[in-house]
Amino acid sequence: KSAAIVLASTQDGKVSLAAGVTSDLIAKLKAGELVNHVAGQVGGKGGGKPDMAMAGGTDASQLPKALASVEAWVKAKLN
Repeated sequence: KSAAIVLASTQDGKVSLAAGVTSDLIAKLKAGELVNHVAGQVGGKGGGKPDMAMAGGTDASQLPKALASVEAWVKAKLN
């Protein structure tokens, strides 16, 4: 099945992120772009392969808002 996922954790005010995209979606959606969409909102950046990427950030207070933006961002990329 098709999926795009973002996992996040915080520790000591820092954010760790991981994103994954199934192989059938990577023509339209890259995990690195997805993780950077979230990371940019929490003061960070990241990278990785088209199907798996990681990032970090320094503003954990923005994480709920950043995660809430993922669904609309993914839908826009897939349309």
